[in-house]
Amino acid sequence: MNIKSSLEKLFSLHQFGIKLGLDNTLQLLERIGNPQRDLKTFHIAGSNGKGSTASFMASLLMEAGYRVGLYTSPHFVKFNERIRINSIMIEDEYVAKFVTDLENYIEKYKPTFFEITTALAFKYFYEQKVDYAIIETGLGGRLDATNVINPIASVITSISLEHTQHLGGTLEKIAFEKAGIIKLNSKVFAGKMADEPEKIIHNRAKLLNCDYNLISDFTTIEDNRLIVAMQKKSFSIYSTPLIGIHQLYNAALALKTINKSLNIEDGFIISRGIRNVIENTGIQGRYEIICKKPKIIFDSAHNPEGVRTFIEEFSRESNNYPERYLLFGAMKDKSIVEMLKILSPYFSRIFATKIGIDRSATAEEIESAAKSAGIKINIVQNGSKLVQDFFNEGSDKCLVVLGSMYLLGEIKSKMLEKST
Repeated sequence: MNIKSSLEKLFSLHQFGIKLGLDNTLQLLERIGNPQRDLKTFHIAGSNGKGSTASFMASLLMEAGYRVGLYTSPHFVKFNERIRINSIMIEDEYVAKFVTDLENYIEKYKPTFFEITTALAFKYFYEQKVDYAIIETGLGGRLDATNVINPIASVITSISLEHTQHLGGTLEKIAFEKAGIIKLNSKVFAGKMADEPEKIIHNRAKLLNCDYNLISDFTTIEDNRLIVAMQKKSFSIYSTPLIGIHQLYNAALALKTINKSLNIEDGFIISRGIRNVIENTGIQGRYEIICKKPKIIFDSAHNPEGVRTFIEEFSRESNNYPERYLLFGAMKDKSIVEMLKILSPYFSRIFATKIGIDRSATAEEIESAAKSAGIKINIVQNGSKLVQDFFNEGSDKCLVVLGSMYLLGEIKSKMLEKST
């Protein structure tokens, strides 16, 4: 198969939905030689911040001279974004050959899209001889397809209500699922979260005789800088290329993990790792400023916690614009009403659009949810056209495109098509 037919085959596996559990993944990995067993890994779970934290970790390791694999999801524009080595995306030819070699297996055993993609990442990282692989979970942790590794350290960035139909309806239940990535006698690093879920994670780490590190125990805020206590000294983070105070904490969590796991202390390496995170990893969609005039911001906040974090930053500049527009799209299983209640006070007009995948809420469903909360929504069938028209207008207004990564990816794809 060529890359086009291989990707069509891969994306067709979405029809098998989400299958929580490790048996299928373990069987698949056995089929391809269990490459995950020979990888040195860091495993990252969390409701928000895991992609940013993973990227900071990868960037820090790259600046320290290591060959680093980075596995994240979902992608924005191109599937290959999910699997990178030192910022370079996996080659089309490798993806095509992998899917072709497993064509009969896929037909017989019906693995999910994420199971196949995870196996692909492990095999690629093994064959390319990476020094370390940073592995981001897909959904949850305990039964996630990535949870077949024995990592150097497990990182849990945050806990909020998400995917409740799969992970449970309370913060404690979700924390239990995320804590499932913690392994015996390993290191554990936990980000900012409420006390109740943090206790669940701490108790799991204690039960498994882990070295537990909570972000509030190794960071302090002083004079607009975040001070991180490392093994032998401290390091101050004043800013990062990823906008928002929360990104200081994501960078700090990444720094502490790498510092304590591998004894990296060099301030020059650390500074470059934080400063070059976008260049080194290709991370996007985190308060990403697409255009300054007119102001266009893309943000992949997809749950209430993420939206509150976005608003914390956006509120600093929102009054600079005479009008503020929001283009919103989300998955059906998200807390749409709660997100819109948080967002609506900050925008003059809100537009809803459908994302081109089955699991997304229709614009009409978003409108109905908004109406139940007394929020007026405008339906647009073509979100990309709205963004293009706003760009062409060149006004002093502001447009925010927010919600699912799939929404941002669709619009970015259209923008790239127009630019070529």
